[in-house]
Amino acid sequence: MKDIFDVAGRCVLVTGASSGIGRHAARMFASRGAKVAVAARRTDRLDALVAEIIKTGGQALAVALDVADGAAVEKAIDTVERELAPIDILINNAGTTWSRPILEHTPTDFAKVIDVNLNGAFYVAHAVARRMAAREASLPPGGGSIVNITSVAAIRTMIRTPAYNASKAGLAHLTRMLAMELAPHRIRVNSIAPGLFITELSQDYVHTERGKAMLAKIPMGRAARDEEMDGPMLLLASDAGSYLSGAEIVIDGAVACAR
Repeated sequence: MKDIFDVAGRCVLVTGASSGIGRHAARMFASRGAKVAVAARRTDRLDALVAEIIKTGGQALAVALDVADGAAVEKAIDTVERELAPIDILINNAGTTWSRPILEHTPTDFAKVIDVNLNGAFYVAHAVARRMAAREASLPPGGGSIVNITSVAAIRTMIRTPAYNASKAGLAHLTRMLAMELAPHRIRVNSIAPGLFITELSQDYVHTERGKAMLAKIPMGRAARDEEMDGPMLLLASDAGSYLSGAEIVIDGAVACAR
């Protein structure tokens, strides 16, 4: 019986792959036989990740990428498709945040987060989708897949992070718009909204009083483990999700249910 979750031989681009969810996703896809391109600004970490994947028998390529730079996005994707393979799956994960009381935020603070989380996500999705559409007949049976990583902050407002809330909510709605327009080209676009995962962005926060209070409000009583992204991500990336587009999967231990 065919494994509909099989991604072996497919080319996956993971942005924001130098740490956290992106790094874990790259390892997971590589372990399942995918060719993995990892992109981020911190290339030293990418090189170490690629070396690790290759050592275990996988295929990987590191590309330096600032997603907020549209020209750099085009160059990086050209490099991936020339040196590794045409992209079948995009895990659009690069993100940043800035936390401080709203009255202390500056326009520059706000713009920097929007540039990465919303503008950058669009630049990457748009560039990948154009290339997928140009070869739609040769895409996998379930079509090309773009998975945008949003956040539970797209659903429930978090204090002190106005740009993060706005950018992730915007990306969630952009996902639905892209799904509608790209469906005729055999390209599926979905989103995953993680709750509290322990990553570099959150590891200090969870030890603060506010972080402890947030943990206490999670109905399942704990933060998420990295591997708990695997099932939803594989569903959306593989042929198992061939009729899923415009969907949002929330992985937050039931936090959003209490809104």
